[in-house]
Amino acid sequence: MLPVRAGRVDREAAGAAMSLAAVVGAALGAALAGALLALDRAGAPPLVAGAVTVALGALLTRGLHLDGLADTADALGSYRSGAAALDIMKKPDVGPFGVVTLVLALLVQAAALAALPARPWAATLAAVVAATAAGRLAAAWACRRGVPAARPEGLGALVAGTVGPLALAVGTAAVVATAAAAVPGRPWQGPVAVATALAVALVVTRHVVRRLGGITGDVLGAAIEVTTTLTYVGLALG
Repeated sequence: MLPVRAGRVDREAAGAAMSLAAVVGAALGAALAGALLALDRAGAPPLVAGAVTVALGALLTRGLHLDGLADTADALGSYRSGAAALDIMKKPDVGPFGVVTLVLALLVQAAALAALPARPWAATLAAVVAATAAGRLAAAWACRRGVPAARPEGLGALVAGTVGPLALAVGTAAVVATAAAAVPGRPWQGPVAVATALAVALVVTRHVVRRLGGITGDVLGAAIEVTTTLTYVGLALG
């Protein structure tokens, strides 16, 4: 992550940023796809190439979304609700539910990425771009109008309810179109993978909102990682 000077930070700016989250995901995906293809051309074993690519993604994002996934898993695994669950999410340590969820997500992502370089490079590029963009799109969906924040402060309060239907429609159409090029000979598989992953993320987010009372920054991170992982799986099949 490059240090940049912060500009105006308010709900209007946050809403614009979340509306463009899929674009940021696509840029990250292009960088990761380049690394994956370079490792493959250099002769790295497929699983090594996939694992290094996953590690690079965590490095570029400073592990923020993985931390959110772990914290959300710990909160849900505690079977607590409201303030008690939010207190668990605020703790700096990671519990057993978070550890298991992180390990499984990273393993599945690395294994799915390992299968992609066997395809033409353009399909591999489309797959990685679509998956990372879909993850950020899920965060935008979690910030759609009508979804509350779980706390009166923090990232969740800043972005909850800020993304309108037009931005969601345009972003979803763009990610689905990109995914259509990810599986040679099966133009339907990519869009189905993205739609399924987003649907699961929406169900999970709805469940979290019921348990916590709204979204937090950790919930957005969890939505990103869940959707990215499931999209990779859907694109790697066949």
